[in-house]
Amino acid sequence: MSSAFDSFRDRPCPEWFATPQLGVFIHWGIYSVPAWAPRGRSLDALFREDFDNVCTLQPYAEWYANAITLSDSPSAAYHREHWQGAPYANFREPFDKVSQAFNAAAWVDLFVEAGAQYVVFVTKHHDGYCLWPTDVANPHRPGWHSERDFVGELAEATRARGLKFGIYYSGGLDWTFRHTPIRNLGDMLACIPTDDDYRAYAGAQVRELIDRYAPSVIWNDIGWPNSADVPALFDYYYAAVPDGVVNDRWTGDPTMLASLQNPGKRARFNAAVKAAIQSGANIMGTPPHADFRTIEYGLGTPPGDCKWEACRGIGLAFGYNRNEIDADFLSHDELCELRRSVLADGGNLLINVGPMADATIPAVQRRALIGR
Repeated sequence: MSSAFDSFRDRPCPEWFATPQLGVFIHWGIYSVPAWAPRGRSLDALFREDFDNVCTLQPYAEWYANAITLSDSPSAAYHREHWQGAPYANFREPFDKVSQAFNAAAWVDLFVEAGAQYVVFVTKHHDGYCLWPTDVANPHRPGWHSERDFVGELAEATRARGLKFGIYYSGGLDWTFRHTPIRNLGDMLACIPTDDDYRAYAGAQVRELIDRYAPSVIWNDIGWPNSADVPALFDYYYAAVPDGVVNDRWTGDPTMLASLQNPGKRARFNAAVKAAIQSGANIMGTPPHADFRTIEYGLGTPPGDCKWEACRGIGLAFGYNRNEIDADFLSHDELCELRRSVLADGGNLLINVGPMADATIPAVQRRALIGR
């Protein structure tokens, strides 16, 4: 059966990305102000051991806005104690203030010393806050973006040092459009907005990012509100950046996603996924098109027939987590060994740094990257 993705079927992975190498991922945003999540268990361990409460217990500090909606979560308890249950949006003002210390060149100097060859910057995470002055209006939260063009400054500094620049965009979740509390995978998929306003918004923002910054990587997350829109978006991107690459997280069946809003169907979906995980089956599926496959904290196995990339934080979070201790982070030797292992198997290692709200990269993360 023919597909709108057929035109990409024989597209080779561009040589610059196909060569095994190190990239740096950067998660930094409003969530870097509270900067807290439970520590101790990685995401892949939680999927195996406590699937029903993955998002209640996960160490991802960048998910703080969701975790505090779950009244029994450790993050909600922390939020009540330290922030008196204030709205997440209250963190915007302090972030906008302290983030002015951002120095793109200083970040890139560190990444060059670590041996990185490309950088992927989170432009919009699930909280919907944009780190560039977008002209695409958010109909639910006007002005929910930085005035300073952090994306543009980092793109310029990265390319000035000879590295490739890429962007991450949360296409599957935007909690300014829909935010039903998420405890597990079924809840997460049910939270993907599929309405026309979000389809138009996300598509326009990614096109804006392409037009302004010509990213060498578009790293979409979670999924897309409707897969029917994706081939045209890929066409637009490849025309603008012929050697650009996209990852494998663009799936979006609006009928299936809508069905998961039914509690019974969502429970059956979760039970089936949990059983598949316990049996060792691959739950990631095969996308209709991807220039590379993504493995996050060990979730998934390296494909034998496609370029792949392993991503993880230096600790157990992507965003800065003040609750983590030094023992939670990879040492420099451990990071070097991980890099050797991934590259030897043909993959790229996309190692994440999580700067503090004032753009400082914590010393424990710097030591892992450069050994001092």
